[in-house]
Amino acid sequence: MIHYDFANVVPMRLPPLNAIRAFEAVCRHGSILKAAEELNVVRGAVRQQIDTLENHFGRKLFTRDGRRLVPTLQAIAFAAAASAAFDILQRAASELEGAVPGRIRLGVPSAFAVWWLMPRAADMQACLGDTVDILPMTTVEPLQMRPELDAVIMGGEYRPAAGITALRFMEDEFGPVATPSLAATLSSEPAAMSALTMLISRSVPKLWDEWFAESGTPAVVFSRAREFEDLLLALAAARSGLGIALAPRASIEDDLQRGHLVAPYGFISRPSGYSLCCRSPDAKRPAFAALAAWLLRCGMPA
Repeated sequence: MIHYDFANVVPMRLPPLNAIRAFEAVCRHGSILKAAEELNVVRGAVRQQIDTLENHFGRKLFTRDGRRLVPTLQAIAFAAAASAAFDILQRAASELEGAVPGRIRLGVPSAFAVWWLMPRAADMQACLGDTVDILPMTTVEPLQMRPELDAVIMGGEYRPAAGITALRFMEDEFGPVATPSLAATLSSEPAAMSALTMLISRSVPKLWDEWFAESGTPAVVFSRAREFEDLLLALAAARSGLGIALAPRASIEDDLQRGHLVAPYGFISRPSGYSLCCRSPDAKRPAFAALAAWLLRCGMPA
């Protein structure tokens, strides 16, 4: 049997909590002045805390870019961990005090927020009251990567991490879409899309690859391609006639009904649809249960 001598284990010395708090604020703001204003202290106090932290680690944590303080790569990683840790502590303190958050900070993919959720916002408010803050996400990230959020809506293939509860509330389809005039130039074979400009969203860069694979369509070699920061911009470009985009149907249902966009090769079902993801302890709270019930009621069948 192996015996452990815990009496001789030397605990790791952590830096002071106030120093970490000041450091995390400076990283977010890139400014000692703005960090001091947030923490309600003078600038000298923030500088002193940064000095304390740098002395603790024995290295510089920032470089200067003009007037802006830029954290080093190691400092960026530590700041992200510190931010997540503070969020966990805040939640734990609230639970210990018996406080239940009054509002839900809901992260939503930008295109989904604009074209599906916002047209239903009045109904959401009528059913749930003023309890949900909708925060569009240009880059969709799992909840464990966004400690400042209470819940997120994830689309496509998604496997929730430990401690995360995911409720699939809506199926979806996806396919290539273009204006009716551009679609009229295509034949019945998807290879004809090669003459058009391929519109790509950096926020979902594999969407085209997924459609080719799941529809059994041979990959098309487009003559031109244009990239956009997020799906919302790529769909706006498609709506303007700049090319053909790959879109989840939920994000363009209104455009299809109005005839602004058409799907020349139809849609195929996505593997996972859309899921509401929250931390497992939150899933049992009335506000989250009410949000989940509303989403299930409004979710469109594929």
